[in-house]
Amino acid sequence: MKLETFLRERLSTPLPGRQAQQRFAPAPWLPHWSPDLTPETARRAAALILLFPGPDGPLMPLTVRHRGLPQHAGQVSLPGGAIGPGESPDSAALREAEEEIGIRADRVRLVGALSTLWVAVSNFIVHPYVGVTDERPEFLLHPEEVEALLEVPLDHLRDPTRLRWMTRERQGHPVRYPYYDVGGQVVWGATAMILGEFACLFDEAHRPPSPD
Repeated sequence: MKLETFLRERLSTPLPGRQAQQRFAPAPWLPHWSPDLTPETARRAAALILLFPGPDGPLMPLTVRHRGLPQHAGQVSLPGGAIGPGESPDSAALREAEEEIGIRADRVRLVGALSTLWVAVSNFIVHPYVGVTDERPEFLLHPEEVEALLEVPLDHLRDPTRLRWMTRERQGHPVRYPYYDVGGQVVWGATAMILGEFACLFDEAHRPPSPD
């Protein structure tokens, strides 16, 4: 599988890292924030980018978080969650993906990790992993956590025309957010920063357009 070979090789070399992550961050940034910081008070989480074959090329699953969740309800995210005591980040990424959308961990081959990302608003340091599988998983959504599943073509993630900007309020002030338009769904925030770095593995210049 050429894609798997490429990713294994690319993820074993220096990553796009902070500079790529910051391209997809809200503007202006929070004071004293940088994606590569690792505060001692931060909790840790893991997430999984999983590529599987589709009829027209590789696909990846994204989740629409359940509207009843206390945090980030209704947002589009990668499967993932908090790392348990004594648990390794890669094991947590696989466990959470299995719990949330039914991906069997024994069917996934992890090919490497992206840069960690400090999400200041929730004070989580996220460890994103990239995995591949040889067939479309038999997805089973956790009814209390996942509202819907999106099967997103890898080509959509790499397409710069799908990158846009929007404005939201943060602490009473307008903030500009770059986002991916994926089938009419808005993918922004930490998920966009992780996927943005992932897309930069294929094209180092990948970035949102200049804000209006």
